[in-house]
Amino acid sequence: MDFRRGTSREEPEMNLVPLIDVLLVILIFLMVTTTYSKYAELQINLPTADAPQAANRPKQVDVAVTSNGRYIVNNTPVAFSTPEAFSTELKRAAGDEPDPMIVIDADASATHQSVIQVLEAARLAGYARVTFATQQKRK
Repeated sequence: MDFRRGTSREEPEMNLVPLIDVLLVILIFLMVTTTYSKYAELQINLPTADAPQAANRPKQVDVAVTSNGRYIVNNTPVAFSTPEAFSTELKRAAGDEPDPMIVIDADASATHQSVIQVLEAARLAGYARVTFATQQKRK
């Protein structure tokens, strides 16, 4: 029996303000301590090498790749549209040599795709000996 007259039963109230305060502090902590890295902005140092010059060098075809994507084969600028067309240019530069050494001298700021196009053209021409030119270490 309920002997209380005129009193209504009140529902208990849940105070959400402290919960919101704690969640905001955790959110601010996570935002401050999280580091955001951009992998597209990696600084890469290209390799250098200390090696003596080879005494007898086979016929070689020098391919220079400039920073703006131009190609120079044996000091002659070359324009092409496909790797197949560039492979014919490599064959023309090699002359009668069956398997010349292809030396790629790419600028440090040349795109990766421009170097890959030279590698693809050498593969299409049937040349398996491909190397990269490096700088001498500064002392």
